[in-house]
Amino acid sequence: MDTVAAEGLLSASWLVIALPLAGAAVLLLGGRRTDRWGHLLGTATVVVAFAVALLCTVQLAGVDGRAVDVDLFTFLSAGQLDVQAGLLVDPLSATFMLLITGVGALIHVYSIGYMAHDPRRRRFFAYLNLFVAAMLLLVLGDNYVALYVGWEGVGLASYLLIAFWHDRPAAATAAKKAFVMNRVGDVGLALAIFVMFAQLGTVSYEGVFGGVGALAGGTLTALGLLLLLGACGKSGQFPLQAWLPDAMEGPTPVSALIHAATMVTAGVYLIARSAPIYDLTPTARTVVLAVGAVTLLYGAVVGCAYDDIKKVLAYSTVSQIGYMFLAVGLGPVGYAAAIAHLLTHGFFKAGLFLGAGSVMHAMDDQVDMRRFGGLARKLPVTFVTFGLGYLALIGFPFLSGYWTKDAIIEAALDRGGWSGWLLGAVAVVGAGLTAFYMTRLMIMTFLGRPRWTPGVHPHESPSVMTAPMVVLSIGSVAAGFLLVVLFPLDEWLAPVFGAPEEAEHVVAPAVVGVVVTAVMAVGVLAAWLFVGRREVPEVAPARVSPVVRAARRSLYADAVNESLFMRPGQWLTRALVWVDNRGVDGAVNGLAATLGGSSSRLGRAQTGFVRSYALGMLGGAVVVAGALLAVTAG
Repeated sequence: MDTVAAEGLLSASWLVIALPLAGAAVLLLGGRRTDRWGHLLGTATVVVAFAVALLCTVQLAGVDGRAVDVDLFTFLSAGQLDVQAGLLVDPLSATFMLLITGVGALIHVYSIGYMAHDPRRRRFFAYLNLFVAAMLLLVLGDNYVALYVGWEGVGLASYLLIAFWHDRPAAATAAKKAFVMNRVGDVGLALAIFVMFAQLGTVSYEGVFGGVGALAGGTLTALGLLLLLGACGKSGQFPLQAWLPDAMEGPTPVSALIHAATMVTAGVYLIARSAPIYDLTPTARTVVLAVGAVTLLYGAVVGCAYDDIKKVLAYSTVSQIGYMFLAVGLGPVGYAAAIAHLLTHGFFKAGLFLGAGSVMHAMDDQVDMRRFGGLARKLPVTFVTFGLGYLALIGFPFLSGYWTKDAIIEAALDRGGWSGWLLGAVAVVGAGLTAFYMTRLMIMTFLGRPRWTPGVHPHESPSVMTAPMVVLSIGSVAAGFLLVVLFPLDEWLAPVFGAPEEAEHVVAPAVVGVVVTAVMAVGVLAAWLFVGRREVPEVAPARVSPVVRAARRSLYADAVNESLFMRPGQWLTRALVWVDNRGVDGAVNGLAATLGGSSSRLGRAQTGFVRSYALGMLGGAVVVAGALLAVTAG
C-alpha cells in the first residue's frame, strides 16, 4: 500500500477514541435498559478500538517519516489563541495506543467475570470506557490543550472508578485524596501551557518544539519543572505519590487499569513527548533524574513491609514508574529504554493485579496475605500466571523485566562520573528490594501452610477471568525479548527521539546483567530466609525495628503531607472563614445596622403633628437669629 493510501486509513484514527467514548455515552444515557448487555457493549468497543489501533500502526510503518497529522475541527479560537482539534499518529502515540487498547481490552474481558454479581456493572463498564477514551485522547492529541483535556478526563474517570464502591468510607476518602493530589500536579501542567502560549504564541507540539530553542534558559527550566509537577501528580512520583496506594480501594480491574497501562504512564508519556524541551534544560532533566531515583527506592522500601497484596503491588508500581522517570531523565540514551520498560510493565503488572483479583475472588475479597498461604494447589492457573509475572518483574533472566530494566541500569551507568555510578547503584539496589518484596508476596500467598479464615473455601476463577491472565503472562515472558532484541523499539521510535547511537559502555552489558541477576538472587534468598523458612504469624508482629515501623507507615509520607500541607491548609481556611465572617461580613453588616438604627431613630421624630413641626421651625429660627447676633456683635 502506498503512502497516500496509508495516510487515508490513518485519517480514521479518531475512531480509536470515538468507539469507547460512544460506549460510555450509550451506557450512561441508556440507563437500566442497557444493564443486560452493557458489559458486552463496553468490552466490544475497546476490542474493536484495539483492532483499529493495530491497523493504524501497521499502516503507519508505510508512511514516509512515520508521522501523520489528522486535522478534525477548530477547538478554540479567541484572539491570538487558535487551538485545532487534531491527532498526531507517530511511533510514540501508536505505541501507547496499542498498549492502552490491548491491555484495556483484556481488563474489560476480565471485568465481565469479576463484576458479574455487582448490580451496577453496566455503570462500571461505562466508567472504564470513559477512562480508556480519555487516555487515548491524551496520547493522540497533537497539542498540549488536547493532552490537557484528556489529562483531566482521566482524572475524572479515575475518581469515579476509585470511588465506585462509594458506600465504603475508605473508597470515598481514597477517591477524594487522588482527586486533590492530582489537582496539585494539574496546576503545574496548566501553568506550563500558559507559559507556552505567552512566550511562543502556540500550544501545538510542532510550534512549541520549533520555538523553544529561542527561549531564555530560566524560562526553559521553569517550563520543564512545571511539566514535571504535572507528571509527578498523574504518575504517583515523589512527592505526590501518596494517592496511588490508597487507590487500591477501587475494584481490582481498576487497579490494573490505573497501575499498569494507562493513568500512571501518562506522566512518562508527558516527559517523553516533551523531550525537545528537556533536551535544552539540563537542570530540569536533573530534577527528573532525582525524582525517579528517590521514588524507585521509596516504593521498593515501603513495598517490603505491607501485608495487603494490592498495596504491595501498588508500591511496586510506584517504584517501577520511578525507573521509567530515571530513564527519561537520562535524555536521548534513555527515552527508548523508558518506553520499553513501560510496555513490559504494562503486561506483567496488569497480570499481577488481575492475579491478585483472582486470589481475592477465591478468598472472599480478603487482601491480607497473612490470611493466605497454600493457594498454589487450589488456584493452579492463577499461581502459574502470577508466577510468570513475578519472575518478569524481578528481572529473572530472559523474561521481560530482565531486558528492559537492565537497559535502564546500563543507560544510568553510561552517564559516567559519580552521578552515573550513584544512579546505577540506586537502580541495582532497587532491583534487589523488588526481588525481596515480590518473593515475600509469593511465599505468603501461594506457599506454606494454609492460614485461611474459617469458612473460606478457595477456588479457581472462571475462564473469563483466567484467559486474560494467560495472555498477559505470555507478554510477561516474551515482550522484553521482542522489544529489545527481535524488533528493537529504539529503531521504531527513531522518528520521535532520533536514531539510536552506539553507546560507549562504562560497564559491559554482560557484566551489568550478571551483577543485577546476582543482586536479584540475593533478594530472593533473603526473602526465603526471613519468610519462607519461618512460620508466618497470622497477626503482624508489633515489636519491629524502626525501619520496618517507618515502612509500614509509608516512611511517614502521609504524616509529612498532613503536617506541612493539609493541617496548615485547614488552619488557613478556618482563618479566612473567620476573617470573612467577622471582618468582611462584619463590616458590611455593621454598616447596615448603623444606617438602619439611625434611620429608625430619625424616623421617631416624624410624629405627624403640626404643632411639633411649628415648634421645630421656631427653634431653628431662634438658633439662626442667635448666630447672626453673635456674628454682628463680634
